[in-house]
Amino acid sequence: MTIRIGALQPAAGARRDRKRRGKGAATGVGGTAGRGHKGHRARTGGGIAPWFEGGQMPLQRRLPKRGFRNPGRVEYQIVNVGRLGAFAPGSVVDRDALRKAGLVGGGGRPVKLLGSGELKQALTLRVDAASAGARRAVEAAGGRVETPAAQG
Repeated sequence: MTIRIGALQPAAGARRDRKRRGKGAATGVGGTAGRGHKGHRARTGGGIAPWFEGGQMPLQRRLPKRGFRNPGRVEYQIVNVGRLGAFAPGSVVDRDALRKAGLVGGGGRPVKLLGSGELKQALTLRVDAASAGARRAVEAAGGRVETPAAQG
């Protein structure tokens, strides 16, 4: 005997009609539609919020507050001078070149050059900021650092 996919049906008694709430006393859930009388949970949109703790002091108010988070802080992606050895001497290294080399990520965060490590070849670096030690290291190798503040 073959069963066609279009003739498949659930087993007898496996499916039950949904309750038609609020459609009269004969339905068993008429009138208040199974929500009881009055109260928060009887209202439309009523119910307990997932974060509500039954009236006790909420967790975010019980925990101590510490420190200060500066909303104006600029979070740089850092690149150390010692990691620039992969670039050809005399090349211009900007954000796109650093991203292709895997030294910085995307996201548009500014790039800052730091002075850790050693640079052997002369490079022109176009970054958003650079430390004094990084500038010295690049200039000692015969290169230069260009930042928006120095350009503008």
